[in-house]
Formats: sequence, structure tokens, C-alpha cells
Amino acid sequence: MKILINGIQSNLRFSSAHIIPGHKSCGFIHGHSYFVDVEIEGERTGDFDFVVDFNDVKKYTKAICDELDHRFLLPVYNDLIDIKDFDIKKDSIFDLKNQKSVYFKIGGKGYSIPSVDCVFLPLPYSSAEELAKFFAETLAKKLSESYDNLDYISVCVNEGIGQGAQFSKNFVE
Repeated sequence: MKILINGIQSNLRFSSAHIIPGHKSCGFIHGHSYFVDVEIEGERTGDFDFVVDFNDVKKYTKAICDELDHRFLLPVYNDLIDIKDFDIKKDSIFDLKNQKSVYFKIGGKGYSIPSVDCVFLPLPYSSAEELAKFFAETLAKKLSESYDNLDYISVCVNEGIGQGAQFSKNFVE
């Protein structure tokens, strides 16, 4: 059986700024008002014969949305972003969080942003595609702590109405 959660109607939303280095139109800092749809398939089980408790899915998804809300999304594994005093091979994202400000360059442009205004993502891009994968993998890991009956999760991160990216992940691989 499959459960569906509509991000607009369930208030699974966040607004963030980001940049896609090297892209013709998205290579400038800009933002979106995102919403997140979730689909989960599995066997019905437990006291109430649920696939999964809607409240759990919404709570975990909302927590991710809240972390990203009103922040600049910085994908630290992007080769076109040169982050000052940060080496991808030896430094941790947590080191960036501890800095007062983060300084980075993209092409010939330099930026300085307070670290508290950023979310440092372990991703190559902050695209809808990468965000959908990030949400799906994070939710799958969290739900697996309490549920062993789930087959797959699919998450769609929408950059606005009619435009989003969907990523599906099997729980058992």
C-alpha cells in the first residue's frame, strides 16, 4: 500500500536562496519557495494497520524543511565553489558551521556570508534534484529506525507549482 503527503497542504515548505555555479540563469544567487511531497510504499502493520504514521513522516520532513528555511544553501562538494580555509578532502562541514563567516568564490565573484545564515550541504549542487535525493535519503534513514515494513520512499522537491524533481529510494537494497 502507498501513502501520499502533499507538501503544500501539509505545510512542508521552506524558502531558501542558492546558486548553481556555471549555469546560464541559475548561476546567480536567487531563491525559491519550495514545497516537499512524500510518497511511501510498504506493508500495513502494527496496532493500527498503518504503512507508516503520517505524523512521523510530516514531523521528520518538517524538521528538514525548518533547517533549510530562510537560509543560503551552500553545496560544499561543488568543484566550482572555492571555500576559503576549507579542504573537502580533510575538513568537516562542522568546521564551517563553527566559523563566524564563510568566504567563498565562484568564478571571479567573491562572497562573504555569516555562517549562521548558511546550510552547508554535503552535495555537489543545491538543485531540486540533489535536494530531492537529500530529503529521500535522510527520511529513509530516520524512518528505518522505527519501521521495518517499508519498501520505498519517493520525495519530490518543488521549486514552485508545476516544477520539481523527484527521487525514489528503496529501503532494502
